[in-house]
Amino acid sequence: MKSRDSDHAFFGQPRGLSTLFFTEFWERFSYYGMRAILLYYMYTKVSNGGLGFSESTSASIMSIYGSLVYMSSVIGGFVSDRLIGPRRSVFWGGILIIFGHIVLSTPFGAPALFISIALIVLGTGLLKPNVSEMVGGLYSEDDIRRDSGFSIFVMGINFGSLFAPLIVGWIGQTYNYHMGFSIAAVGMFIGLIMYYFDGKKYLTEDSLVAPDPLKPGESRPMVRKILLGILAVIVVLIAMYFVGVLNVDNIILLISIIGVLIPVWYFIMMLMSKKISTVERDRVKAYIPLFIAAVLFWAIEEQGSVVLALFASQQTNLQLGSFTIPASWFQTLNPLFIIIYTPFFAWLWVKMGKHQPSSPKKFDYGLFFAGISFLVMVIPVLMFGTHTKVSPLWLVLSWALVEIGELLISPVGLSVTTKLAPRAFQSQMMSMWFLADSAAQAINAQVVKLYTPGTEVTYFTVVGIVTILFGVILLFMTPRIEKLMDGVN
Repeated sequence: MKSRDSDHAFFGQPRGLSTLFFTEFWERFSYYGMRAILLYYMYTKVSNGGLGFSESTSASIMSIYGSLVYMSSVIGGFVSDRLIGPRRSVFWGGILIIFGHIVLSTPFGAPALFISIALIVLGTGLLKPNVSEMVGGLYSEDDIRRDSGFSIFVMGINFGSLFAPLIVGWIGQTYNYHMGFSIAAVGMFIGLIMYYFDGKKYLTEDSLVAPDPLKPGESRPMVRKILLGILAVIVVLIAMYFVGVLNVDNIILLISIIGVLIPVWYFIMMLMSKKISTVERDRVKAYIPLFIAAVLFWAIEEQGSVVLALFASQQTNLQLGSFTIPASWFQTLNPLFIIIYTPFFAWLWVKMGKHQPSSPKKFDYGLFFAGISFLVMVIPVLMFGTHTKVSPLWLVLSWALVEIGELLISPVGLSVTTKLAPRAFQSQMMSMWFLADSAAQAINAQVVKLYTPGTEVTYFTVVGIVTILFGVILLFMTPRIEKLMDGVN
C-alpha cells in the first residue's frame, strides 16, 4: 500500500477514502430511508398500515431512537479500541443493521419495531464511529488534505441520504411501509459486500488491530462492570414496574437522562486517565466547549426528521399541480444542500490553507446559521396562523440555512476530533463526537413534546435564540480554546 502522503488515487485523496465513502453511502441510504417514513408509520392508524401511536409519543421515540444510535457508538469505540479493531467492527455492525431492517419489514407491529431498534442501534454503534476513525487514519497528522477529505466523506454520507427518502419514502408512503423498510435492508447489504472486498485492497493493516487491546487480567473486571450495568438497568425497570410508572414515556425519560450523563462521565474518565499526556489532557479540555456547541447544533439539525417532518405533513401545501408531494421527500433537503455546498467548502479550506478560520471559529459561525434556521420558521406562522398550509419554500429556506451550519461543524468536528484525540482513546474519542448527537437527541426526546401548532412561535424562537447566544459565548472563549488545542487547528 502507498504511503499516506503519496496516495492521491481518489480525486487527490487516498484510495481508501473511496471504500469508506461508499460504505457510508449505503449505510446512510438504509438508515435515512427508514427514518424518512418511520415517524409517519408510527402515528398512522393501524387500519392504514401504521402502528397507531400518538404523534407526541412517535416524535419522542424518533428522537430517543436517534439518541440510542449515537449513544451506542461508545460500545463500538470500545469494541474497536480494545477487542477487534475498527475494520472488523464495521463489518459486524453492518450485519446487525441488515437484520434490523429485515425485522422492521415484517408485519409484526410494535414488537418488530422495538427489536429492529435494538439491532440497528447496536449495528450503527459498531459501524459509524469506526468508519470515521479509519478516514482519519488515511492521513498523517500534518496532511492539509484532511479537512477536505472529511468533507468529501461527508458528501458520500449525504448522497446516500439524498436518494433514500426519494426511493424508500415514495415506496413506503405510496404503497406499503414494510416494502419501504425492505428496500433499506437491501441498501445496507450492497454496502457491506462492497466494503468487505474493497477494504481488503485499500484499507490500512492498522485498521485490523485494536490500538489498546485488553491486557491479561482486564477481561474479568470488564465483564463484571458490564453485568453490573445490566443488573442496574433491570433493577430500575423492576422498580418502575412496581410503582406503576413503567411505560414508554418514562423509559424514554430514563434514556434521555442516561444520554446526557454518559458524555459527562466519559470526559471525566479521559481527563483522569493516566494513559494521556499533559498536552493530550489540555486538548480534551479544549474539546469540551466544542462538544457543547455540537450538542446545540445537532439539537436543531436532528429536528428536521421530527418537528419539521410534522410541519411538512400537517402545515405545508403539498400539492404541486395534480401531484401530491410525499411529506417524506422533504428529508432530501438536508443532504441536497450538503451536496450543493460541500464542493465549495472543500475548495475553500484547501484554498485558504493555513489561513482558514480555526475549528472553534467555524463552530461559532455554524451555531449562528443553525439558530437563524429556526427563527425563520416563526415568520410563516405569524403571517398565516397555525391552521393555514404554507408554501414549502419556508422549509426549503430553513434547511438551506441549517446546512451551512452543518458544513461548518460536522466535517470540521469529525476532523478536529481525530486531531485532539489522545492516542489511547482514538476510537472512543470519535465516539464522543457521536455522543454529542446522542445527547442532543436525548434532550430533543423531551423537548419535542412541547411542539404543537399552538406553541410553534415560542418553540422556534426560544430554541433559535438559545443557540445563537451560545455561539456568541463560544466566540469570546475561542482564544482560550485555541491555546489549549496546542497547535491543532
